[in-house]
Amino acid sequence: MVRKIGYLVGFGFVLALLLSLWSNVKDAIANPTPESATEQLHKEPRPLSLASDGPFGRFDRAQLQRGFQVYSEVCSACHSLKYVAFYDLAQLGYTPAEIKKIASDWKTEVPTVNPDTGEASTRKALASDHFPSPFANETAARAANNNALPPDLSLITKAREGGAPYVHSLITGYAAQTPDLVRKYPEVKTPTGLHYNPYFANLNIAMPPPLTSDGQVEYKDGTKPTVDQMAKDVSAFLVWTAEPKLENRHRAGLAAIVFLLFGTVFAYFAYRTIWAEAKRKVQAKGPLDPEHRATMDKQKAEHGIAG
Repeated sequence: MVRKIGYLVGFGFVLALLLSLWSNVKDAIANPTPESATEQLHKEPRPLSLASDGPFGRFDRAQLQRGFQVYSEVCSACHSLKYVAFYDLAQLGYTPAEIKKIASDWKTEVPTVNPDTGEASTRKALASDHFPSPFANETAARAANNNALPPDLSLITKAREGGAPYVHSLITGYAAQTPDLVRKYPEVKTPTGLHYNPYFANLNIAMPPPLTSDGQVEYKDGTKPTVDQMAKDVSAFLVWTAEPKLENRHRAGLAAIVFLLFGTVFAYFAYRTIWAEAKRKVQAKGPLDPEHRATMDKQKAEHGIAG
């Protein structure tokens, strides 16, 4: 009797939970949560086509050099590349002499210690150095950027959803908020010191527009430096900083696929020539084997056994 009462109580609890769940689901379907103003105004990155896209993609060295030029003349004032060394620029097609000059002329010197006094000091960068941060520490970076910390760009295309298209869209996506927009969505009005950008997660970003006009960077190869072209080039460069071994991975992957295809073909022919006939050959064994059958019939006859 006690067990039956326990079953009834348990069934009642389960029934109550199911009814509560059904009620919540029904209410969520009938009255969905309205999208916030940020969700309505936020835009997904625009498509961006780069030479490095796809399984057979390869870097466009000329574009990477243009992107590095945009970074060095515009982005490096606030953003670091702490995982990239100057000698890595050889992969972009720069000669050792050019790399040494780039390092020596870099606007931010490398922190060091004066060997004579033991005090903090700086020196010109060497080809073996990583790109130095434009700020001494996080506090200095925030103090110079309205308390916002500029992110390191070494892995930015991997760290942000959308990758290179997100970076390109963010750089070119700044816009002015119209009075109608502010009137309709007062909660997204851009505060003082921030900038409206619908491609940024919360619409308002501390970074001012880095590329404001065509010709802001004068390309050495003669490419027309429009804002869109400069944004595309620096996005391609940041894909390289995040995946400098991308072409090697593509080559290794292609070689592995070719190896597996040939291995599959060779295994199939080995099966056909060696194992297929051996598997198909039937060997009679046991009492039904003709040789065993004759012996068995002979023994039965000797002992007078019928059948």
